[in-house]
Amino acid sequence: MKEIFDNVSLACSETVTRSYSTSFSTATRMLAPSIRKDIHNIYGFVRFADEIVDTFHDYNKKELFERFENDLEHALEHKISLNPILNSFQHTFHSYKIEKHLVEAFMNSMRLDLSKSNYLTQEEYKNYIHGSADVVGLMCLTVFVKGDRAKYDELKESAQSLGSAFQKVNFLRDLKADHEELSRTYFPNTNLNALDEASKQKIIAEIEADFAKGLAGICKLPVEAKFGVYTAYRYYRKLLLKLKNTPSLEIKNARIRVPNYVKASLLARSYVKYRLNLI
Repeated sequence: MKEIFDNVSLACSETVTRSYSTSFSTATRMLAPSIRKDIHNIYGFVRFADEIVDTFHDYNKKELFERFENDLEHALEHKISLNPILNSFQHTFHSYKIEKHLVEAFMNSMRLDLSKSNYLTQEEYKNYIHGSADVVGLMCLTVFVKGDRAKYDELKESAQSLGSAFQKVNFLRDLKADHEELSRTYFPNTNLNALDEASKQKIIAEIEADFAKGLAGICKLPVEAKFGVYTAYRYYRKLLLKLKNTPSLEIKNARIRVPNYVKASLLARSYVKYRLNLI
């Protein structure tokens, strides 16, 4: 029965979420069960596309990406895929009527990572972030509001800002790996070989502005989603604070992390604020 295959597909997406990101996995556990699986399905899809372009160095990435893209198109058109990750994603895509252009924008940004190493202008930078992060936030928002178009339109800008903030924090945290291992530079007009405090603080100020817009939207999310998204927000804010207080030279030479005991503390405090109706 296809129901068994669908359940196996859902389990695969959950496994991907838990295996690739302990922080995101923790945040998704704070979501209501009614939407949790769908967020796993979205994460599994975007994670696999990202892994192809970022980590499969011993294989023909372009060929793998094109095969994945063709399988995605087939899954969305026929509502089934023998790739369990795509099978679970197409289920969420159709259940919530996720807009196809969001998926296309994401795949376009992933495709850029196959060949583009430098983002020299603000327009290039913003377009990449829109496709790699903003639209993922919008896919998740579609699930959070359960297809309510009026609520989606109200929170759309905030969701995009939060997605941008998360992505820019990742860029800053992963400077060393992106620059040395993948030869990529995402921040325009920034010399990563001579990153100074002024340049770093300018990037951080931009991220903080995105976070402020994102938080405004979190406060208006449905109860099923609010605590989980707020948990992710608090974690990334803590990571940004640590980056802010880390000398620029150290950021270039090491990957900054938030210890597990700090994550646990953030989760506990977030829960208290949530229960007291302070978010």
